[in-house]
Amino acid sequence: MTTRIAIIGGGTGGLCLAQGLRKAGVDVSVYERSRTRTERLQGYRVHINPQGAAALHECLPSGLWTRFLATTGTSSGPFTFVTEQLKDLMVIDSELTWSPDPASNHHSVSRISLHQVLSDGLEGVLWYGKEFVGYRRNGEAVVCEFADGSIAEADLVIGADGANSRVRKQFLPHAARVDTGIIAIAGKYPLNQETRKRLPARLTEGPSMVMPRTGAGLFSVPHELNGASSVNDETAEYDSVLFDNTSSYIMWAFAADNRRYPDDVSSLDGVALRALMLDLVDGWAPAFKDLVAGSPPGSVSRLPIFTSKPVEPWPTSNITLLGDAIHSMTPFRGIGANTALRDARLLCRKLVAAQKTGAVPAAVADYEHQMRDYGFAAVRDSERSARQFVSENRAGRTMARGMFRFFQAVPPLKRKVFSDHGDS
Repeated sequence: MTTRIAIIGGGTGGLCLAQGLRKAGVDVSVYERSRTRTERLQGYRVHINPQGAAALHECLPSGLWTRFLATTGTSSGPFTFVTEQLKDLMVIDSELTWSPDPASNHHSVSRISLHQVLSDGLEGVLWYGKEFVGYRRNGEAVVCEFADGSIAEADLVIGADGANSRVRKQFLPHAARVDTGIIAIAGKYPLNQETRKRLPARLTEGPSMVMPRTGAGLFSVPHELNGASSVNDETAEYDSVLFDNTSSYIMWAFAADNRRYPDDVSSLDGVALRALMLDLVDGWAPAFKDLVAGSPPGSVSRLPIFTSKPVEPWPTSNITLLGDAIHSMTPFRGIGANTALRDARLLCRKLVAAQKTGAVPAAVADYEHQMRDYGFAAVRDSERSARQFVSENRAGRTMARGMFRFFQAVPPLKRKVFSDHGDS
């Protein structure tokens, strides 16, 4: 008997799962609240680590996997930990993180381009304008109800509807998501022949983690396109910098405890946020002011940081959750999207195998058991990194900076410790 599967939410994890299930011939539908694919664009790049790459390679049809690789950006330089004066603390050479196999390598991709790839070929599967409002039981089936009055009946419903998941709120109302008290300000610095000359190579060629002595941090990473790698630009009607997925740029993000910001920070527009950032990096190396000042106001935004809290195991049923809908995490290790992709790969494998045996409940139970273990471990690691990133403990920060210098001075130890680096 064919299992009818409904995925609520057309984000990274949900679409990856849909691609994998459809490739295997499983009956799947995706219900996305946006009225069109470009209604809710996200302009910043996302880092795909080897876990995420393996999931995409397994779930996508070969043509879409090739297209994904064609959209990715590059960076030629190493990953560097630096002081606020742009002095090296530790340099992780690309050889420690690079793999000749694209399915086990790191990639930088525009969220817009990634969504284009994941949405491709899902005609008759992906339905827009379907705002989920709740579900009800109908015997052994689940009836999903949408704001437009329509319904969809399925044998298994997967909530992949993001950090504010309505599926989770009904299914696991006790699952908490809390404000960490950390605020990030992010922006994009356009990279072209002229702007590249204004910044040192350390910032234009590879990722940098800035570790001032206390209280804040800044991460920057170039997203370099080679011209042939850009996909069709459907973003002309939007902000020319924030939502351009065909040009190179440096993405940067500064973060600190909310006590370091003015009380009205939530009301500031891009112009005011950029001015605030220039004050926050005052006294840092001039290159950081150049980076911020060269970022158009339309690309600068405030990002309050939330995290989920671990949930005790729940009874398996014909409703389950995926990605941010169950284990949303801070962005400080760059693993949120990759964990959602890992969910999609695992759940796809389980459900495809269950089509032959009919043991769908067992497949879901096994998925949930594994997902809770690695998903909430990622949540904890991410929150710990966030707290360290904004720590006001001067002694601790000094010790950390000294540790990085020590690793840099002992290359064999650095290779041992950071050979699997790349979560950022």
